[in-house]
Amino acid sequence: MAQFPAGHVPLTGSWFGWLNRQPRSVDSELWAETRRSLPLLHGMDATRDAVLQSLVARFLHDKTITPLADLTLNATARTQLAALCCLPLMEFGEKGLRGWSQLLVYPDAFRVQRSHEDAAGVLHEFEDELIGESWEAGPLILSWADVQADLADPFAGYCVAIHEMAHKLDALDGAMDGTPPLPRRWQREWAADFQREYDAFCDEVDRGRDTVIDAYASESPEEFFAVTSEYHFSAPALLQTEMPKVAMHLQRFYGPAPASPP
Repeated sequence: MAQFPAGHVPLTGSWFGWLNRQPRSVDSELWAETRRSLPLLHGMDATRDAVLQSLVARFLHDKTITPLADLTLNATARTQLAALCCLPLMEFGEKGLRGWSQLLVYPDAFRVQRSHEDAAGVLHEFEDELIGESWEAGPLILSWADVQADLADPFAGYCVAIHEMAHKLDALDGAMDGTPPLPRRWQREWAADFQREYDAFCDEVDRGRDTVIDAYASESPEEFFAVTSEYHFSAPALLQTEMPKVAMHLQRFYGPAPASPP
């Protein structure tokens, strides 16, 4: 980091720059409405509520939320999106928002062009339909219809906003590998436990067996982390039963899930 020469102490500019970066708090009535509309937050105590409000204020201050294809989002919708994206940051903090600046929101599932080169060197191009995407050094993208579907059935094990935020956290250490930034000792324990559970889960899927956890988790270690993160918040008891080691790590990383199925 560049240093100022001795004697150069820009106190006034630094102070006013700091003031300009401070987000306003979320309007109390708007926050109350957001809390009521998000069942995943209903069990949150006052201390963690204050933490989440602060993170949401930072998100709304720092991120540009861009609705696409004639979609409109009112203040409540924007605050809902911010709250869902910030829920995985309750323990990690606002440093989890680094490295990107824009949330793009489509009305529904969206199509992207893909290309893949096979072992013979032949390039295949195709369209893929997605409900969410997270670019390592770019925007986070969500389908508003699928966000709404998650809110309508909040304890089914799915939350696309949390899934994509898990990818953002995963990428912070420079490698999308299913392991977010962690202290070295914990990282080793995490990697060993997640790899063991991932391998066992992939074996179940490869054998054609029905799995309680969404089979998409077998796609890659990073998808395994993102999918199990969804379950941590929306079906924690199920995750604890199916993958207790994974559940233990996620509870330590994210904190306890605020709500449980009624």
